[in-house]
Amino acid sequence: MKSDKKIAVVDFGGQYAHLIASRIRRLGAYTEILSNEEPLSVYESYAGIILSGGPSSVYEKGAPLLPEGFFKTSVPILGICYGHQLLMKALGGEVVSSNSKEYGPAILEIQNPDSLLSKSLSPKTKVWMSHGDEVVRMPEGFTIVASSDNCRYAFVSNESKKQFGIQFHPEVTHSEEGEVLLKNFVTLCGAGSSWSIYQFLEKQISELQKKVPVGKNVFLLVSGGVDSSVAYLLLAKALGKDRVKGLLVDTGFMRKDEVKDLMDNLHQVGFDLTIWDESEIFYQHLQNEFEPEKKRRIVGDLFLEAQGKATDSLGLDSEHWLLGQGTIYPDTIESGGTKHSHKIKTHHNRVPQIEKLIQEGKIIEPIADLYKDEVRELGRLLGLPVRWIERHPFPGPGLVVRMIASPETHPPKLDFSDLGLTAKKAEVKILPILSVGVQGDQRSYAHCAVLNDFTTNWNELDERAVEITNFKKEINRVVFAPGITSFSGPFHYTKLSLDKEHSDILRDADSIVNRILYEESIHNLIWQMPVVLVPVGLQEKTYGVVLRPVESTEAMTANFYQMDRKILERITKELLALPLISLVLYDLTHKPPGTIEWE
Repeated sequence: MKSDKKIAVVDFGGQYAHLIASRIRRLGAYTEILSNEEPLSVYESYAGIILSGGPSSVYEKGAPLLPEGFFKTSVPILGICYGHQLLMKALGGEVVSSNSKEYGPAILEIQNPDSLLSKSLSPKTKVWMSHGDEVVRMPEGFTIVASSDNCRYAFVSNESKKQFGIQFHPEVTHSEEGEVLLKNFVTLCGAGSSWSIYQFLEKQISELQKKVPVGKNVFLLVSGGVDSSVAYLLLAKALGKDRVKGLLVDTGFMRKDEVKDLMDNLHQVGFDLTIWDESEIFYQHLQNEFEPEKKRRIVGDLFLEAQGKATDSLGLDSEHWLLGQGTIYPDTIESGGTKHSHKIKTHHNRVPQIEKLIQEGKIIEPIADLYKDEVRELGRLLGLPVRWIERHPFPGPGLVVRMIASPETHPPKLDFSDLGLTAKKAEVKILPILSVGVQGDQRSYAHCAVLNDFTTNWNELDERAVEITNFKKEINRVVFAPGITSFSGPFHYTKLSLDKEHSDILRDADSIVNRILYEESIHNLIWQMPVVLVPVGLQEKTYGVVLRPVESTEAMTANFYQMDRKILERITKELLALPLISLVLYDLTHKPPGTIEWE
């Protein structure tokens, strides 16, 4: 799969380094990920180089740099976010910490439509920002191609040297014409037609046949989601059906009737599936836990223990059986899987024991280089039924990450009057619990602001949410309370535990929401819709449910889905009819700064 026309992506540890590579591949050019410490001759062998974003600041001691002489190369360079700031600083420009940190959408105004990279871009186009530093002076030879309200040097270029810097992220689908810009770069590099999902399939089949020689078989952990199902079919195609077995661990945190549905559906497409009920043990180990990272580690360890028990019981010895996982790329990158990346969360299939098995060559992960949209494309090629391909992603730890058992906290006293919310009849309260988010490529653990239902205009709600998370660093999420036009009383905190009783409450709520999504035929318009149980209600000894429908294609970024208000009203009404639910909230946060899951 080598090509003289390949493009390098230098990884500075941003969430998006491999996403850039994935996007370029989808434009038909083969990409390889490189570290920032390769010899110059390696970089010079590529048709083009993209410098990724990252969590560091270029002016800090120890920030990742590039080798001496890198920017003298004649290879076209595109710097994105951190890569843009590094390009500017290395050539004599200036980068400082920004007063207005931007996380979310911004409007880019093109000033030079004749740049090699701005061809075919609209005069005004929506882009995705995620940065806390900004360029305040360009190096000699560079000119502005485009600016946004908060970022003068959002897009700059030295056309003669074919060097470009952009502060926004064109690789995420939320940058509406990002693909046009990346295609311009691929064209400029003379690269293309060197990669496709068909080529991946052929290459992966031959690689799996080498990795799992005759005499060895694969025992795959199956969750029932699209990833593990596609991994199973790919392994079966490469090795033969009789050499692959599936294990489904029932953790007690599955959805309502999930295990029965999976048995019925997966047997029909030829899966050899064993169900292992470990629910009592999961409840026992998790019931008093609330810290997100610890919950994930416990789940990962218990999965491994369950797998050990099951393999012993089924007589599958490690001499002849390798462990398989349906890990995909975001699981790896968000677990701190590259040199400079900050850990955003540990995935249950990336706990230390699993990492050790990977290093020992005892784990097979056939789709670990793919993103969700590519996995679905591969699923189609392998003949997975459409309704299975279109299933919403569901996290391996199940409802564990959707039950917020955190202790009560004292919300910060914040003044929102500077944002002009009162003039719009908007009220803001803060939940007395913390939730996980991502700000500037790093994990954040902060409070959630709650807006009253002051408007039915989604764009107005969106603007207020972006404003609050941009200007109030103590807040990493914004929700609103459908049907509550004014807050009359306080929020009540009621402790919840990760046990059967509370997971049953969430199972009922989740079941209501998913049924309505199908009945209203909006299931396919939503990428994923976590339904979250929080220890906060409007009455004592009751709980709240957070609805988190998002639009995305790869889970590295997402924006909230603007649901038809009549459907939202129907969902809210049915949820409030549940005996222990007194509050329904709707998440308005993009990712970043919020994660898709609440943890």
